[in-house]
Order: sequence, then structure tokens, then C-alpha cells
Amino acid sequence: MLKPTRRVAAALSPVVLGLALFLAGCSSDNVNCGLDQCTVTIDREVDASASVLGVEAKFVSADSNTVTLQVAGEKVTLTKGQQAVQVAGLQVSLASITGDTVSFQVSRN
Repeated sequence: MLKPTRRVAAALSPVVLGLALFLAGCSSDNVNCGLDQCTVTIDREVDASASVLGVEAKFVSADSNTVTLQVAGEKVTLTKGQQAVQVAGLQVSLASITGDTVSFQVSRN
């Protein structure tokens, strides 16, 4: 029979592991993650970027319907309403564009 401290440790191990994996996917205040998907909101300026799910996503340009990002070193253009684009083993889709920010979703395949 397991001692009480071992039972508690055994019960908490999956929780701690899950929390560590969750936190590993997000790197900054502009990234909001769930288990397999993150929403990134970045400013519409040349130097804006975020690290998400192990890759760097940088803002390149935008107009009212289209955003160009560099994700894991690869340029990708996203359009409002378009299905997700596959980049570096991830799915990337445009969530919204405003005058000041761009929001996009990154999820694992």
C-alpha cells in the first residue's frame, strides 16, 4: 500500500505535467492558450512578434482583409474567413484585424 505522501504525489503528477505543458506553449501577455490552441494578439507594427507553441510569429504587413506573418521563418498570408494554413506542423488562421492589432490562432495538428 502506498504511503499518504506518495499517493498525493502520484495524484498531483499529471496535474503538474499538464500545467508545465500548458505554460510551455505561451511566452507573453499577448498569447492566450488552451490545451492545443493559442490566440495571439499583436500590434500592427513591424517589430511585433510572439513565441507560441514553440515557434516565433512576426507581423509583416496587413490591410483591411489580409495579414502577412512570418511563422517559424516562413511567410504566410491569411485572409478573413479563410481556413487555417499549415505552417511548421501547426494550423494558423486569422481571427481578427483592427486598426491597431491583429489576432490569429495557432493550433497543433
